[in-house]
Amino acid sequence: MKKQFKLGLIGCGFMAQSILKGVVLSDFLHEKKIIVSDISEENLDKVEYLGVRTAVHNKFVAENSEYLLIAVKPQNIEDVVKSFEGVLPEKVISVMAGVKKNTIKNMLGSGTIKVARCMPNLPCSIGSGTIGIDMSDFNSNTDDTEFISNIFNCLGTVLSVDESKMDAVTGISGSGPAYVFMFIDGLIDAGVKNGLTRDEAKILAVQTLIGASEMVESVEQSVSELIKGVCSKGGTTIEAVKVLEENNFRGIISGAVDACIKRSKELSMK
Repeated sequence: MKKQFKLGLIGCGFMAQSILKGVVLSDFLHEKKIIVSDISEENLDKVEYLGVRTAVHNKFVAENSEYLLIAVKPQNIEDVVKSFEGVLPEKVISVMAGVKKNTIKNMLGSGTIKVARCMPNLPCSIGSGTIGIDMSDFNSNTDDTEFISNIFNCLGTVLSVDESKMDAVTGISGSGPAYVFMFIDGLIDAGVKNGLTRDEAKILAVQTLIGASEMVESVEQSVSELIKGVCSKGGTTIEAVKVLEENNFRGIISGAVDACIKRSKELSMK
């Protein structure tokens, strides 16, 4: 039986709002084909301008949507499943950190449900995100994989990965914006310490990061070769790089990512 809505969202928090904004404003999906539910009327009010249908009952969304996107906190998934009151969605898309596909299937009580697991990040809110997706349950149907991919193409760059790599995706891109923000903030503070205004330091730090990132993406040299290219013998950059190396800069980054991945694995075991 054909469903009333193409896409239904359970939860209307920050990430769900970003997804709705992306798919509607990009004209990928007509707003009348989308429905979202949330226990918070305040959250639903925030997407009213998009013209999507809103609901307070998860069961209605689950039984009337072809694709059901679950965007709630991992600790709330059991309550969400109970609220379906026995309704079994056929196609599920999850953006819940640390919740495995099999966990979702077991909670719903059916191994035949197809689940795509996704890890978006904060820049999705401005259309510049990075999203890791495991769509292996849908590989037999290109219409499904194209639809799911296109939802997240509206938010940034999509990388198809096996679920076994999702914890690593979480450690690099899912949580990665926080590391980058800290680096930028450190550069700004250093600039202010050395006589720049905060606005001047912010412009220099942000644009340097953007330019360096674009070089990594567009040129043929490896990142190591690019580093060497900036470090002229006896120059200024090499002195800064020495300090970073002496203080185990790479090791600090690796340790931070490892700690994030460890926590992601712990969440997936619950």
